Amino acid sequence: MRPTVRSPTASSSSNPPDVAHGSSGAPSQTAHATRLVTVPPAPDEAADVFGDQVSRAERYAYRLSTDGVERGLLGPREIDRLWERHLLNCAAVASEVPSAAEVLDIGSGAGLPGVPLALVRPDLTVTLVEPLLRRATFLAEVCQELDRPGIDVRRARAEELPLAAAQVVVARAVAPLERLVRWTLPRLAPGGRLVAMKGRNAEQEIVAARPALDRLGAASAEVRDLVLPTGRRATRAVVVIAGEGRPHR
Repeated sequence: MRPTVRSPTASSSSNPPDVAHGSSGAPSQTAHATRLVTVPPAPDEAADVFGDQVSRAERYAYRLSTDGVERGLLGPREIDRLWERHLLNCAAVASEVPSAAEVLDIGSGAGLPGVPLALVRPDLTVTLVEPLLRRATFLAEVCQELDRPGIDVRRARAEELPLAAAQVVVARAVAPLERLVRWTLPRLAPGGRLVAMKGRNAEQEIVAARPALDRLGAASAEVRDLVLPTGRRATRAVVVIAGEGRPHR
């Protein structure tokens, strides 16, 4: 099993001070890797969602807009909708995660949904699981910069994780549900849950995954709305509950 990725020491030039915006609320501009990057300002709702962690959320947004784009973890066209489509949507996963849970973010990529989830829910312990070195390195740098206790990075594939041990697994844009449940359901402890962010085809994905769900002993699988702490419905997810006494493979 591969060791946990530890964050390298970051230079002060790669860690700017708090992301600033003008008094008009317009996005700030910063030179990054010889190109001008426009960092979108946090919407008013962000303060209500992230509370006293909003400054960390802004620093994460800066990282995504700069290093995340430069390293190919996020498309440049996503910057303008960074907060709405990525940070706030992912923070809504918190509505389906029990208190004080240990959470695995499978195929974390740029840290979505794990990083926003960890910021909005300080009671959680979140492990960002990512097999690719360049992504795991980015995540380790983010974790070091945010300095939020209880969030770590593990470079591994889902299939390499311990069986029947996880309380909660979250995932976003990793794989079709049928494949995702084959990777993750054996990792869940009895009664544990998979929260897989899905879009308009969520119901059809459950139908396609039904043979795998039954074979792996899922107790239930249903589509649920993900709701922000403000009460606004942000997106949807398929929530799968692991059954008792099910096969691990």
